[in-house]
Amino acid sequence: MKAISAVRTKALNIGSIVKVADNSGAKIAKITGVKRGKSTKGRQIAAGIADHVKVSIKKGLREMKGQLLDAVVVRQKKEWRRLSGERISFEDNAVIIIKDEKGDPKGTQAKGPIAKEVAERWPAISKIAGAVAVSYTHLRAHETSLHLVCRLLLE
Repeated sequence: MKAISAVRTKALNIGSIVKVADNSGAKIAKITGVKRGKSTKGRQIAAGIADHVKVSIKKGLREMKGQLLDAVVVRQKKEWRRLSGERISFEDNAVIIIKDEKGDPKGTQAKGPIAKEVAERWPAISKIAGAVAVSYTHLRAHETSLHLVCRLLLE
């Protein structure tokens, strides 16, 4: 797995409820584990941006509900610092469901922007993304790159 170019803040504990940001049929999921995660003795493991996690589907299509699937964290509310010094945060916590260990997404379209760190580590997910957050400090889930340019010019 490729290293990302940021100092990640691990903000999503086991049991966190997250949105599913693709069209796979799931709407809301609960994080049940972090794959390839490391922690110290006595500390509960947490996930950060671009981490591979196991999720349980809580709301969505009837046949998907209750399934345990693999996913990648693409947005988190808690800010993290990039090596350039800027701090990035999103409006919500979101994951994208993947079908295999290589990171091929189950859906065909991602809803909302994804972080640049996710695009670096998981290139298959960046192919279905609508927008990749490159240098904006706080992004809303419904914004596109056109909205971001307009909002930055107005602020």
